[in-house]
Amino acid sequence: MQQIKKAVRVGKSSWWKTACAVCVLCATMAIALQAQTFTTLVNFDGTNGDGPAYMSLVQGTDGNLYGTTEYGGANGYGTVFKVTPTGTLTTLYSFCVQTNCTDGAYPYPGLVLGTDGQFYGTTNQGGANNSSLCYDDNGCGTVFKIAPSGKLTTIYNFCARANCTDGYYPWAALIQATNGSFYGTSEVGGANDEGTVFSITSGGALTTLHSFDGTDGGDPIGALVQATGGNFYGTTASGGANEEGTVFSITSGGALTTLHTFDGTDGNEPFGALVQATNGTFYGTTELGGAHGFGTVFSITSGSTLTTLYSFCAQTNCNDGEYPTAALVQATNGKFYGTTYYGGPNTSCNDRPGSGCGTVFSITAGGIRTTLHSFGLSDGAVPFGGLVQATNGTLYGTTFSGGANDSCGSNLGCGTVFSLAVGLGPFVKTLPTSGKVGAVVKILGTNLTGATSVTFNGTPAVFNVMSSSFITTTVPAGATTGTVQVVTPGGTLSSNVSFGVEH
Repeated sequence: MQQIKKAVRVGKSSWWKTACAVCVLCATMAIALQAQTFTTLVNFDGTNGDGPAYMSLVQGTDGNLYGTTEYGGANGYGTVFKVTPTGTLTTLYSFCVQTNCTDGAYPYPGLVLGTDGQFYGTTNQGGANNSSLCYDDNGCGTVFKIAPSGKLTTIYNFCARANCTDGYYPWAALIQATNGSFYGTSEVGGANDEGTVFSITSGGALTTLHSFDGTDGGDPIGALVQATGGNFYGTTASGGANEEGTVFSITSGGALTTLHTFDGTDGNEPFGALVQATNGTFYGTTELGGAHGFGTVFSITSGSTLTTLYSFCAQTNCNDGEYPTAALVQATNGKFYGTTYYGGPNTSCNDRPGSGCGTVFSITAGGIRTTLHSFGLSDGAVPFGGLVQATNGTLYGTTFSGGANDSCGSNLGCGTVFSLAVGLGPFVKTLPTSGKVGAVVKILGTNLTGATSVTFNGTPAVFNVMSSSFITTTVPAGATTGTVQVVTPGGTLSSNVSFGVEH
C-alpha cells in the first residue's frame, strides 16, 4: 500500500464552511494569564510520528503520557508513543510492520489504559479483512492492545462478518466499563451501514450492541462515556430528524434512546465525546452550527434538556476560535478545557481569510469562555485532539500540524505535544473509578513515594507503593462513595472524582 499524506476528515461539511468593563476584571485576567505557562514538549519529525489526530493523551501507571500519531513512524502508517511530562519521547510501535498492514494502519483515536495495565486502542484501517467496502482495499480497521514495553497484539479485525455488519472504520477511542469490557463505536458498517456501537472483551470477543439506521443517528465518531448510573452516552456526527447529528444513551444490553437531535442553530456535527461533570450533567462540543456556524459548547442532562453554552466565532475574525472537534475535560478546578482546530488571532495557518491556527480555551459550566492559548504554527497548529489533566495538575495536548519540523509532506509541520500549566495542583486518580469492597484499585499520582495513608471517603485501606507514580490498594470494608485521599510527605492528595463503592 502507498501512503499519501492527507488532511484528516473532519465531517461531511468542508473545512471552509462558512477594553475590559472594569479595572478589577482586567487585573484578575492579567494575574490569571501570568499563571499560565505553555510549553512545546515534542516536535514530531515524521520518523518518530506525524499528525497526532483525534486523540487525547492518557497517563500510564509510570507517570508518562501515551498516545498515537495518525501517520509517520518507520512505515508511514502511524505510531504508538510515550512521552515524559518533560518531553522525552519514545516510539513504542510503528504500524504496518506486517505484510499488507495486517497489524493495522492509521490509529486516529488514541488509547485507554486498561485495569490490567495494558493500553487498548483501534486503527481506522488495516487488519486482516480487506473488504471491497473499505477505502482502497486497505483493510477495515482493528482493535489492539499494547504493553507499555511496546508489544502489540491485534485482538479484533473489523469486517469479519458478511457485509461488515460488525462495523468498520473505528474513529473513536475505546472506554473500559465497570464490568471490565471495552466499549466503542465504528463510523460505518453495521446492519444499515450507518455505524455501530459495540462491546469487546480483552480477549477479542466482539458484540454489536446497536446498528444506526440514520433516523436514530449515523457516523458515530466520538467515544462513549459511562455515566454514574451505568448507561453509556454518546453522539453521532450525522443523522437524526434533521441530519445534523444526535446525542444518545444506550444500555449495556443495546437499548438505545435518542436524547437530542441537532438542528444547526443549536449545533451541527458533534464529533467529540461527552464528559459527565461532577454535577451529573454532560458537556460536549459540535464542530459546526450554533449562532455563527462555527461550532458550539453545550450541556445536556440525562433527561435530554440541551443548553447551548457558547457559539464560536463570536469575535471578529473568529479570534475566539472555530471548529471545536475534541471532547472537553473537566479539571480539578471545575472548569472545562478544550481546543478549536482553527481560529484565534495568529493567521500563520491561513488557507482562507481570518483563519488562525487554533486555540486552547476554558469554559465554565455557566458558559464563560476564555482563550488560554492561540497557536501560531511554530508552536503547533490544528489541535484536533482534546486535553488531559495529568496528576501533576498540568494540562497536556497535541497538535496535528505545526512545530519545528517541516518534513512531512506539507508546509504546516508534523505536529507537536504541548503542556499548559494553569496553576492547578497535583491530585490522584483511581483506576477503575468504582468497585465493590475487596476490589483491586490502582491509584495514579505524582511523588507518591513515602505515602503513609490511603483512605476511601475516610475509611483507611491497606496499600502498597509500587513507584513514585503508582499505588495498589483494595476497597476497604465499610467504605462508602466519596473522595480517595493519599497522605504523602508533600501533603494530602485527593482524587479528581468520587470513587463509587458498589454494593
